Amino acid sequence: MREMIDINLLLVWGATYKKVQAHETIFREGEPGNYYFQMVSGSAKWLNIDDEGRECIHAIVEPNESFGEFPLFDDGPYAATAIANSDCLLIRLYKPAFLELINENPQILSAFMRLFTKRLRFSYSILRSMSSNSPEIRIANLINHLKTERKSFCPDCDQLKLTRQQIAGMTGLRVETVIRTMRHMHDKGELSISRGKVFCKDMIEVISD
Repeated sequence: MREMIDINLLLVWGATYKKVQAHETIFREGEPGNYYFQMVSGSAKWLNIDDEGRECIHAIVEPNESFGEFPLFDDGPYAATAIANSDCLLIRLYKPAFLELINENPQILSAFMRLFTKRLRFSYSILRSMSSNSPEIRIANLINHLKTERKSFCPDCDQLKLTRQQIAGMTGLRVETVIRTMRHMHDKGELSISRGKVFCKDMIEVISD
């Protein structure tokens, strides 16, 4: 996947690397946002946590992807929390320098507009699928989106690189429901489960309930 912003360009503008350990919080919902973040290696989940501790995962951030940009553009606080799934290496750029960077490189601003639009479309898709009573539709929509974006799938073997817990957090389902539903989808031939690993080569046909 191509970098959101070339790392060498970020370094020229004063960006620095930051190591984050697995399960460490990178930033919290409600905190002021003072940096542009881009993943170099590892992964993180971008989520909201409700009063009962349940996670609503908006995205799994993978290498070369940016995250937590809202405060950079609207001066508000972080709208969600970012937590490392594994040991991560990030590159970050102080907000004033980031704003100067995009002012001098309008093509980067255009790339962010496309990125935000893509994320908004995905959010609409997830919200629409959550109105369905069918867990299968929710999971199928998520898998189809990830395959379209070439995210969270092994490019060589088509293995889905998400845990059942992460799938539950991204679809609003219980983990037990995800496990049961994906086993049913396996029986129907829509995906394959082998030794606990999930594989899906093709897009899944979604039939509204």
